Amino acid sequence: MQFTSTRNNNLTVSFSQAVRDCIPDDGGVFVPSSIEDMRRWIYYIDETTPFASIAGSLTSALMHEEFSPIICETIATAAFPTEPVVRQLDGSLFMTEMYHGFTGCHRDYGVSYLVSYLETTLQLKGGKAVFVDFTHGGLGALMSRILKGKKNIKAVLVYKKGTVRGLDEESLAWNGGNIYPVEMEGSEAEIKAAISEIFSDREFVQANGLTVANTTNVCRLLGQIFFFPYSFAQVKNKFNGEFYYAMGAGNYGSLMAGLYSWRFALPVNGFYVPSTAALARSASGAPVLLDSLVDLKARGEANPAVPANLERLESFFGKNEMMMRNFIYPCDVSEAQRDAAAKELYMKYGIFADKETASAYAVVKENSSEVYDEDGAFILCAYNHPSLSSDYCRHVIGEAPQMPEEIKASFVPVELKRPVIKSVDELKKIAASLS
Repeated sequence: MQFTSTRNNNLTVSFSQAVRDCIPDDGGVFVPSSIEDMRRWIYYIDETTPFASIAGSLTSALMHEEFSPIICETIATAAFPTEPVVRQLDGSLFMTEMYHGFTGCHRDYGVSYLVSYLETTLQLKGGKAVFVDFTHGGLGALMSRILKGKKNIKAVLVYKKGTVRGLDEESLAWNGGNIYPVEMEGSEAEIKAAISEIFSDREFVQANGLTVANTTNVCRLLGQIFFFPYSFAQVKNKFNGEFYYAMGAGNYGSLMAGLYSWRFALPVNGFYVPSTAALARSASGAPVLLDSLVDLKARGEANPAVPANLERLESFFGKNEMMMRNFIYPCDVSEAQRDAAAKELYMKYGIFADKETASAYAVVKENSSEVYDEDGAFILCAYNHPSLSSDYCRHVIGEAPQMPEEIKASFVPVELKRPVIKSVDELKKIAASLS
């Protein structure tokens, strides 16, 4: 599978180069230049097909030019010790719980896949990789789990002061582990700007094997594709009609993963998302990407610390506005509609919902008659464990879900007892020391 840049169609790189280099020299982001047609395979899988098996088959389709099917299966098997859960809520409504990972977040699957891919390929080809990422704490708690025992990957995780959590002592670099957590002065935007400045030094990045673990990294993004064929396999024998996905906006990584699944020939008829300032709905109901009003050549470079999935979305449809209009359905959702949807999910199905899931269900409610009248069904995507939004659940529903012990562990505060860093140079020295 080959990759190109959102800003240069003439650029062609391999999957491994797109993962390791992370950001093209032209300042865009990597996207697939071609995708295998997996139609026969998609219609073959069913509710008995394990998630890791689906991931292994798709990994082989993505990387068959670089690795054997056995290696691809190894990558997927190591990445996914747990499966998502797909429920049927009623005759035409299904729900995919994407949060049955280590920290109760759909991110767990994508990051675990990225780490598994890097560790496997670095063992085969040699070299080291160092993640440099900002985190509110959840990514650090996840890395503390999945980097244990890895020989070729380390991580510099940058926090605002006082937000370090979920790390155990043996995972810390100064105790022989793979993670070097640092607290840095400044706002979140300032810290992300510092990380971006490091990645602007291309020679330094390549010399030290630096990359990121957010969806700027195309491997992290493609690791989220597997949710879609898996959910389809779980429901295809339970409903004979058209399928639509409803999902929260987030950073639009899941939307892009769903679109790439469609390119694999997944039989999905469209994606419903709540409107945002970035992806809005026009007076006629058409999707409007506000970024597209500015020519790509006039924009700044993509920031490695901030996922650029809207640029990928723009690149996916190109100038074909009609195709986008018939596949992406932004819907305006008020806070009142969102909260009413959260209440209904609980009262009708016994499901606690965070704001993203509640917003997605509000979209379902607004469009159910249109979809159901055409013999369609919705697959509702739930990104995060509802216990991560206990305050919201308690405020809207009056009750809160119980938090699993494993997720609780990711919230245990950690005191680093090390100086807070203040500059990009300090951060670069730490990254260089790990490589």
